[in-house]
Amino acid sequence: MPDVVVVGSGPNGLAAAVTMARAGLQVHVYEAAGTPGGGLRTSELMQPGHLHDICSAVQPMALASPFFRAFELSRRVDLITPELSFGSPLDGGRAALAYHSLDRTVAGLGRDGPAYRRLMAPLVRRAHGIADFTLNQLLRIPHDPIAAVLFGLRTLEQGSPAWGARFREDLAPALLTGVAAHSVGRLPSLAPSGAGLMLGTLAHAQGWPIPVGGSASIAGAMIRDIEAHGGTVETGRRIGSLAELPAAKATLLDIAPPALLGLAADGLPAGYRRQLESYRFGNAACKVDFILSGPVPWQAAELADAGTVHVGGSRAEMAEAENLVAAGKHPDRPYVLVSQPSGFDASRAPEGRHILWTYCHVPAGSTVDMAEAVSAQLERFAPGFRDLVVQVHVTTAAGLAEYNENYVGGDFAAGLMDLRGLIQRPVISPVPWRTPLAGVYLCSSSTPPGPGVTGMPGFHAAKYALKDIFGLVPPTLGLQPSGYEAG
Repeated sequence: MPDVVVVGSGPNGLAAAVTMARAGLQVHVYEAAGTPGGGLRTSELMQPGHLHDICSAVQPMALASPFFRAFELSRRVDLITPELSFGSPLDGGRAALAYHSLDRTVAGLGRDGPAYRRLMAPLVRRAHGIADFTLNQLLRIPHDPIAAVLFGLRTLEQGSPAWGARFREDLAPALLTGVAAHSVGRLPSLAPSGAGLMLGTLAHAQGWPIPVGGSASIAGAMIRDIEAHGGTVETGRRIGSLAELPAAKATLLDIAPPALLGLAADGLPAGYRRQLESYRFGNAACKVDFILSGPVPWQAAELADAGTVHVGGSRAEMAEAENLVAAGKHPDRPYVLVSQPSGFDASRAPEGRHILWTYCHVPAGSTVDMAEAVSAQLERFAPGFRDLVVQVHVTTAAGLAEYNENYVGGDFAAGLMDLRGLIQRPVISPVPWRTPLAGVYLCSSSTPPGPGVTGMPGFHAAKYALKDIFGLVPPTLGLQPSGYEAG
């Protein structure tokens, strides 16, 4: 009989399981799908030897997340960090480029370089404080209050109509808008602004790493650690009710609020149930994967060195596309998030071939195939792109929802990311990971700090379960020089 059961083997469920197993507890993880990993799966979607990340591809949080730092992920998984973190192409063969080096980035931004430095340099100097503030619950006193104030003021600026006040040209605004649009929402607004500034800070402070072999390598490292400390991971096992689970002392659920409502049946108090029922999901993505016969022929040749490219044109064009999605429409010229991992990791495709990972935002529940719109945007900034396409695989928003029940309507953030959504996640509480059910904790991206491969929702839930039920403190998570340390 396990001490702890975990339902769901996404990065947060695995982080919870790692933490509990390291504390010396017997842990069993249940996963409905045939393979573990959730948002960390990598698969041969179309042809043998071509490895596509099914959800997340580039991992900005891998070096910043307090959980992954403690877990020493960089010692367990080979991570390639491009010097050029991301870029935004503009018409005429130009591109705004965000290098790991802030100085090099500033030098390429023309007259707006000094203004960009004034915006970003204070955040980069306090990157650890920014990570602490953004990767924990907002309703707490930050460890670095100065970092929180600096971050908050800049978020207010870039999330308001004043977002262009400090700039005179188009490169720096395009660079900032491209990274802000990672968070699905109206532009400008606070949640995308905060997400963009946090991701931009990490790009300059540490870079955006790409895991060799695909994001599944991160899940693999976590599963190996769980098993090395006596835990087990069972795939192909769908849990339909909490009553199906063994009578463990602690149950941690890497699931969205609707799934918790289903598993708990009528066992939840009415007030808590109403809060879960009022939880809101956001818009979605249509994912388009490509096999190419060569690298993307970017008109701005420097973009070949970028791990990530934000394709959408100027700040105004990207904002227009995102605001159309917010209004329930499909833009003809969407904002397209592009990752080109095979340019850095040769294991992703056979010699002479490349894979390209892309998605664009669409209204929730959309069944529209956006491959043509995505291809047109790529052709716009990389003439000759269409000639290189060998095969295409499309996952609509409805397909994403079918793939992962946590992605309600195709919302890969597992909840609307606006100001209310940051605070009510999924309930307003000093410890939102606890549920009213004895020994049951929620640990999905529907809890703080929200989406992204951070492991932090799982770590937070496990931390409180250890304290509440077992009277234990969080264990050491790192490696000893000789291998896995005992729990």
